Amino acid sequence: MTKEQKEQIYKLRLDGLGYKTIAKTLDLNADSIKSYCKRHHLNGSRQLVALNAEVIEENNDLCKYCSNPIRKKKMGRTKKFCNEDCRRKWWKKHQDKRKLKETATYHYTCPVCGKDFSAYGNSKRQYCSIQCCVKNRFG
Repeated sequence: MTKEQKEQIYKLRLDGLGYKTIAKTLDLNADSIKSYCKRHHLNGSRQLVALNAEVIEENNDLCKYCSNPIRKKKMGRTKKFCNEDCRRKWWKKHQDKRKLKETATYHYTCPVCGKDFSAYGNSKRQYCSIQCCVKNRFG
């Protein structure tokens, strides 16, 4: 199921359409539509689906990447993503939003080629590249 199809399912369920109608419209299996709707709290009557959607949007319980509802635990930090894949994809697209610490950047000089380089978050790095590591180890 593609992201566009998931968005269409969400919109069609909010309009009050049933699983079979959505399945025919999107040319998908009705059981897969039904299980998707149950996982994302879009099951039940039209009024209940609309109410669930309002509550989800009010509480910002939507994934930052795919806009699917997030299942929350009762305790702990609030989630921003529905799963690990969405989290990785979002951060890959938004590299500029990363907050890098100045103290976590280490500056070195490669013992093989003499090149100056820096590494973020790795205080034990020795070589500037794999080639220099192999060259030092095997000659």
